Amino acid sequence: MSNAQHLANVMVNAFIDAVNRGIDLVPVVADSTSTAKIAPFIKAFPDRLVNVGIAEQTLVGTAAGLAIGGKVAVTCNAAPFLISRANEQVKVDVCYNNTNVKLFGLNAGTSYGPLASTHHSIDDIAIMRGFGNIEIYAPSCPLECRQIIDYALDHVGPVYIRLDGKDLRQLHDDSYQFRPGNIDVLRSGKDIALVAMGSTVHEIVDAAELLQGQGIDAGVIAIPSIRPCDTQQLRELLNHYPAVITVEEHNVNGGVGSLVAEVLAEGGCGIPLLRLGIPDGQYAIAGDRASTRARHSIDAASVVKNALRICTGE
Repeated sequence: MSNAQHLANVMVNAFIDAVNRGIDLVPVVADSTSTAKIAPFIKAFPDRLVNVGIAEQTLVGTAAGLAIGGKVAVTCNAAPFLISRANEQVKVDVCYNNTNVKLFGLNAGTSYGPLASTHHSIDDIAIMRGFGNIEIYAPSCPLECRQIIDYALDHVGPVYIRLDGKDLRQLHDDSYQFRPGNIDVLRSGKDIALVAMGSTVHEIVDAAELLQGQGIDAGVIAIPSIRPCDTQQLRELLNHYPAVITVEEHNVNGGVGSLVAEVLAEGGCGIPLLRLGIPDGQYAIAGDRASTRARHSIDAASVVKNALRICTGE
């Protein structure tokens, strides 16, 4: 499907519609108006934006205060700075105190490319999974992104949403309905399961198409809902496959690969698992998206290569 959109634009449109339908929403930015693509919201509601400057700890603390005051507070800035610089405030002000803050981690993964490790967010899911009392989502396409955001704005409680920094094409048709915790099966198969979150779902969709041409029937499973997660559904789905590959633009520890490993191990499933991501002890290279994914074997071609090796035993 086409209709590619930048997920930050989807986010801003969702904010405008939310205010128009009566949600008392206040976005908080840390001098990140361009990153958040928030200009249309400012034009529509010039008195609703709070800009704290380059001060991520203040960003999260301010959002928590607004939430305590009855607002639906949303933070909109780059994932690497939100999660790293405001780690304690996220933990205490948002999660521990159960404030109604929605944290948007923009330009996640290696979206910033050549700006390198200081700007890469390859540990955010691992960090957020370590915190209690916060829901975690990673949409893979514009339609799913909009539905997750609409849910999050209506839900009372802390939420973290990981958004990619590039245009993403639609993977779902208009009949799709997001449900918190649900595992998203984009394609059924029998030879191997390909599992991903966020933008790398596109890599496994493309990989499955390529594998089909080589006689390998690959299932494509997306996990947009990291917490809550229907682990029973995930285990039952994976139990139908002789092998599993997980793919993520994130460290191999603490993300979707770890989640799948936990589900398989705790369910007593003796299924071979290959986790593809940024290797343990490494940082992502400084390069464009295609080069970075190829280098770390998280592009479609690398997924195909590994799937063929597993399925053929070569």
